[in-house]
Amino acid sequence: MLEEMQKATKENMDNAMKSIGVVSKGVQAIAVEVADYSKKSFEQSSATVEKLFGAKTLDKAIEVQSDFVKSAYEGYVAQMTKVGEMYVDLAKEVYKPYEGVFGKFAK
Repeated sequence: MLEEMQKATKENMDNAMKSIGVVSKGVQAIAVEVADYSKKSFEQSSATVEKLFGAKTLDKAIEVQSDFVKSAYEGYVAQMTKVGEMYVDLAKEVYKPYEGVFGKFAK
């Protein structure tokens, strides 16, 4: 009985350490992804401002602004989809070490 408890405690500690490592790596990857998106978004905004200052007519300014809004929206939706998928993958990876433990309770 004591041996089983020690084994279970060791397994739980190992699983916790694996999960902590997975969470750390996953959160870092998400942070890098968000930082890259923020940088790209800022660069696109700056380029749009330059184009707006260079627009000779109101029609051209409206076209530049419309293109920017469309591109920014599409980029945002794609980015949030990607980050959402990263969170789902992270949750799956965090769960993996515990699959065997939860399987024992299901029986």
